Amino acid sequence: MAAPVSLCHIACCANRAGGGAVAWGSGGLFAFGSCHDVILYDPAVRRAVAALRGHAGRVNCLRWVRRRHRASETELISGGSDKQLILWEWKDTLVKSIPLKGHMEAVFAVDAVYQSDEPDLDLLIASAASDSTVRIWSRHGSEAKCIEILPFGNGFVMDVCLSFLPGSNVPILACGGDDCKISLFIQQNGQFQKTLILPGHEDWIRGVEWAVCGEDLFLASCAQDCLIRIWKVCTKLKQLPETEDDSIKLKENIFTVKDADTSYAVSLESVLAGHENWVYAVHWQPSFSKDGSMQQPMRILSASMDKTVIIWEPDKESGVWLEQASVRVGEVGGNTLGFFDCQFSPDGSMIIAHAFHGALHLWKQATVNKKEWTPEVVISGHFNSVEDVKWDPEGEFIISVGSDQTTRLFAPWKRKEETEVTWHEIARPQVHGYDLRCLAMVGRFEFVSGADEKVLRVFRAPKNFIENFSNITGIPMEKLCSHSSDLPEGATVPALGLSNKAVFEGDMAVQPDEDEESFNTISNQYPEIYFQPLILTEPPTEDHLLQNTLWPEIQKLYGHGYEIFCVACNNSNTVIASACKASKKEHAAIILWSTTSWKKLQSLSFHNLTVTQLAFSPDDSFLLAVSRDRNWSLWRKQDSSESGPVFTCCAYTDKNTAVHSRIIWSCDWTPDSKYFITGSRDKKVIIWGQCDLSVTTEGNELGSIKPCSTVLDAGDSVTAVSISHVLTPDGRYVVAVGLENGNIVLHTWKQSGKEPALADWTTSIEIDNSQSHALAVKRLCWRHHAGRAGHNDENSSKWLQLASCGADHCVKIFNVNRFAL
Repeated sequence: MAAPVSLCHIACCANRAGGGAVAWGSGGLFAFGSCHDVILYDPAVRRAVAALRGHAGRVNCLRWVRRRHRASETELISGGSDKQLILWEWKDTLVKSIPLKGHMEAVFAVDAVYQSDEPDLDLLIASAASDSTVRIWSRHGSEAKCIEILPFGNGFVMDVCLSFLPGSNVPILACGGDDCKISLFIQQNGQFQKTLILPGHEDWIRGVEWAVCGEDLFLASCAQDCLIRIWKVCTKLKQLPETEDDSIKLKENIFTVKDADTSYAVSLESVLAGHENWVYAVHWQPSFSKDGSMQQPMRILSASMDKTVIIWEPDKESGVWLEQASVRVGEVGGNTLGFFDCQFSPDGSMIIAHAFHGALHLWKQATVNKKEWTPEVVISGHFNSVEDVKWDPEGEFIISVGSDQTTRLFAPWKRKEETEVTWHEIARPQVHGYDLRCLAMVGRFEFVSGADEKVLRVFRAPKNFIENFSNITGIPMEKLCSHSSDLPEGATVPALGLSNKAVFEGDMAVQPDEDEESFNTISNQYPEIYFQPLILTEPPTEDHLLQNTLWPEIQKLYGHGYEIFCVACNNSNTVIASACKASKKEHAAIILWSTTSWKKLQSLSFHNLTVTQLAFSPDDSFLLAVSRDRNWSLWRKQDSSESGPVFTCCAYTDKNTAVHSRIIWSCDWTPDSKYFITGSRDKKVIIWGQCDLSVTTEGNELGSIKPCSTVLDAGDSVTAVSISHVLTPDGRYVVAVGLENGNIVLHTWKQSGKEPALADWTTSIEIDNSQSHALAVKRLCWRHHAGRAGHNDENSSKWLQLASCGADHCVKIFNVNRFAL
């Protein structure tokens, strides 16, 4: 029998920790640090294979441990802000992990090499941290220890790289740091000795990397002086004293290794100038095996803050490194800053780059014209805490908002030839200037979002989105939208604005002819409309997401006095309820808005502190609010007036009747509107129920709603609860509980008798630690129908889907087998 819960999708991006937070192994797996996890992503199948959980702080650097003969790596090492390194062994699943503790501050660079050709033998590891030291570790068997500490006074080392001297087994370590010099250390008598200092760079050195090419050893280094330097280390033969000739030669630095009694010469091979801003990373194309020997291609890749990634190679005729022989790719437009890191794929046919905001960009070399690189689909996600996530009413996509000031839409990509469905970010409807806090779907292609500002903003999908959504998900256009003719094409944000303006068909900028003088006016240099409609058949790439997938804003709702905290919409999409941060009763009022006139319908004042979540009952007759003041209030819909429905308070808890003793974070309704659930920081989850309210007299209503369940102790602060709209086969409610430590637990509940009984609860499944979140769960949301989005399976009634988002920057979708509950 299949596992009761499987991870269907994980959306995340790389940490903004400078260079070194991404690594592409020769087995094809691409590893990157995302919050506290190491994510392994397989570009071939376009999905995350695993998340390695172990660090207690941000992952700053990681490396696959290179084998000398380029066999697939089985080990990778990562360093984090929790001052430790972890060595992971990965063979299709995680075999084991070894922590290396010793650094006093966050670890920012790491490298490791095997000391001999046989696998499973000694490993040499070098790591640099912000405690101004480089530590050398050795791993023998399954134990690792620190064998040496190299102090750097009060300087910092930004990058380290290990290799072996040409023709020997003597390890050599290169360190680049804020003294603008490269320090070379050579291991003699078991100790690393500082042998040589290579001056030349004029600013902090950001990256160093060795490459073995035949009998020579090459070192590439990059720095904040915008330059890349290539150094060559070769064996120096004992030769005759040189005759005095006048030829100009590069100065050679010579050093001798005592053990081997060999002299080596280090010289500067080339200086590459082409970037216009700090160069953060430089990497050689991985070597490959050809005719039994290792070949090292003379190609390097560099990533810079000037928004470009360059592939450099020497000119065929002259052997001089030129940018002309090279390729430049990068980002255009958007509010981005540049690239932190870049990597070649094992065979050199793809490159991946890690942008300042954590987004990954993937380019693939064209098969015909080798100079042409085209962008490809790659994993993407929020780069800060994700605050809210919702399914659309039909269950075909999810929308999430986060403190990275973006709203992102994820949908399943259905390919004609493949049965496998993968999820991708297909639109970024809102790129804001405030941290986003909450959202609610208002119908199929419309949502309202609240941020750390006093207004709510309402967005509606443009025509271009609906066409592309139809192409990607395979849902025919007729099913999606009947009146697409009057919709705008797309949206654009004015240069100094925050509001997405609609772009109609006639507004698209006409491109001026090549020969015309187009830069004659200021307004021509900065076009108002960046939106270019594209017809997509596959998910959009990052640079397209940045500016061509915005949704037009159709309304702003003014009325709250402080930052918006929560918002909800009823099921008939006629009323929106919202609340803002509050420390006084007058600010804690809930405001109801009409979705037809967008006018304020009513203000519901009851709570004394921030209302943390709002929920309309599935039959729309009740509105439930939970608050920081540890109470809940229930509002009943009275007969509607002309303007809209009127709600009155019909039940609440107060100091005497409250069960929760801390802030109530979350609430939800059962699908039949009979019961509702509350979850609180006091670790309690309670289901409350109403007696038959139609019979009860008006004054007696307060007493009729009581806890229908015993208190469920969740074991940690409860930050999210959600009840599935689909029951288990035996008619039990499925309750998902999200905790502050990141865990998600599934329970089922059914009322058995008049009195609450402990046996009514059953704990079905605690989602595996490595699959759940690393930090607090912010929101849980069940898909409204049974089945899996994007699958037209026969056994659709078997599956439920649960979306979750957390403070660890992740959005996850779980497939839950309801027959296993």
